[in-house]
Amino acid sequence: MSQARTGGNGRPSPEVFRRRRIVVASAAGALVLVVVLLTAFVWPGFAKSEPEPQATVTAPVPTPTISPSGRPKDQTAFVKAQPDSVLALALREVTEDKSWEDDADAVESWQLVYADGAGEGATTVQVHAGQWEDDEAATAAYGALVKAAGEPTGEGEVSVDGKATGAYVVTPGSTEGSAVVTWRNGTAVLQATGPADVVEGFYSAYPL
Repeated sequence: MSQARTGGNGRPSPEVFRRRRIVVASAAGALVLVVVLLTAFVWPGFAKSEPEPQATVTAPVPTPTISPSGRPKDQTAFVKAQPDSVLALALREVTEDKSWEDDADAVESWQLVYADGAGEGATTVQVHAGQWEDDEAATAAYGALVKAAGEPTGEGEVSVDGKATGAYVVTPGSTEGSAVVTWRNGTAVLQATGPADVVEGFYSAYPL
């Protein structure tokens, strides 16, 4: 055994040197492999797979399937400012309503009907729109309407270009599943009544 492990001068034999080189080479190779794995998956992590970017899908804005109608021949500037359509609902009827003129000193007031179809089964939203002489008068009329509408289920500010120009309040409607949104924007006060799952989105998209 001693001749296999040492040479004649007592030094390790070439076979021992060869085994030692194999062990050292194997250890060095293992160390390099560990460094590569750490570099690849820990820092800077170039071997990690990047997550796939999440695509954002935006639903198209609904549009009416019927044409707007019902505007009077001689329209005031206030009536002209009312939209022809809001989301999937088109203007179907415009009639003068003097109740806010008589009861709340409005300069003018109108009833507008928006619908997504022409039949009885169509979804409809009724809008009462009024114009006052100044902000103070409009604010007083808005406060009276909100008080009469009942306990709010939602409220907030109306903003134009980041500036608060009024306020809105959401209240339950008089029929099951309905809601009322009352809002003031400057000297205009409007009140929309319709299905609860429609009327708040309708108000948000109303340009006035």
